[in-house]
Amino acid sequence: MVPNKLSRWLFDPVCTDTGLLLLRVAFGTGIAYHGFGKVTGDITKFAAGVAELGFPLPLAFAWAAALSELLGGIFLAIGLLTRPAALFIVFTMAIAAFGAHGADPFKKKELALAYLFAAAAIFFTGAGRFAADYWLRGKSKDASPL
Repeated sequence: MVPNKLSRWLFDPVCTDTGLLLLRVAFGTGIAYHGFGKVTGDITKFAAGVAELGFPLPLAFAWAAALSELLGGIFLAIGLLTRPAALFIVFTMAIAAFGAHGADPFKKKELALAYLFAAAAIFFTGAGRFAADYWLRGKSKDASPL
């Protein structure tokens, strides 16, 4: 009967929600820290890189990307507006991985890809029960608004 108890524990929703909490907090704080460096650093240098990608209004797009990382990461960590925050991060990291680092070796785009796929996973799974979305939406099954 031990395997049966182990099986029930492994597939318990609490175990899944705990995993989502760990992923959200670790990933969210990591990307928020990444964005904090851009927001508090020389944003014009970052904007110059955005201009090289051909974006109009590079300073505006640089701020959008930096805030997407900083605020999106904070929102993910606490599980607030989880799916929209994750979607902003997916777009930002896709541009970083395939635009800014498109011609670079894998080692240069590895972090952007890791952030992209972590955000995509959170987008598709939602925040889980241990998130602000869950409590704000009345503890509904799908706690992430979209």
